Amino acid sequence: MLQRYLTVRPEGETEIEINRSRFISYVKRVETQEEAVAFIQEIKKKHWDATHNCSAYIVGENDQFQKMDDDGEPSGTAGKPILEVIKKKGLKDTAIVVTRYFGGIKLGAGGLIRAYGKSASAGVSAAGVVERILTREHHFSFDYTFLGKVENELNAQGYQIVGIQYLDKVTVTVGEEEGQEEPLKQLMTNLTSGQAEWTAGDLVYIEREQEAELEVDEDE
Repeated sequence: MLQRYLTVRPEGETEIEINRSRFISYVKRVETQEEAVAFIQEIKKKHWDATHNCSAYIVGENDQFQKMDDDGEPSGTAGKPILEVIKKKGLKDTAIVVTRYFGGIKLGAGGLIRAYGKSASAGVSAAGVVERILTREHHFSFDYTFLGKVENELNAQGYQIVGIQYLDKVTVTVGEEEGQEEPLKQLMTNLTSGQAEWTAGDLVYIEREQEAELEVDEDE
């Protein structure tokens, strides 16, 4: 399992117009080739009447599964620029379909490359990018009298509170990167005067939103 990586939020969609042609971008997080292919087929079925449904995806921990499809556009003018957007943004487990409805004005090879790249990039921006970070869940049980102080301090220091369970004692679950738990355990010991009981939980991914990149509008 990767310690951390970038991907898109579950899905997103946007549309732009370039020289009267409509370009509709669909972006989806996929974890297998089968999911990627099913997503592409779904969009093709939805836009069966489109001029083209061009696509690309990257799947796998080591980006080992990559595919692009020009769907009738001149070779290298659609699928490749879509794939390059995924690579340039450093995304994993991402599939993009750009649907085009031809508007009557030919763009030429260079124009098509720019149009599909711009559309794919706009789709990623619409979906949003997140960083997935592999964390261990840490469960701390202690008396209720410490809860307010614990919550305030954990939030102040940027820790991720995954959940709180209210039983005879309160149990606060905190996510922290694997191998980085000692400062957290020491903090909880200090906050609860040594009364916190600690148990390790599962490995899970947490997600952090990434700031959107400023899109630069290129000349057509």
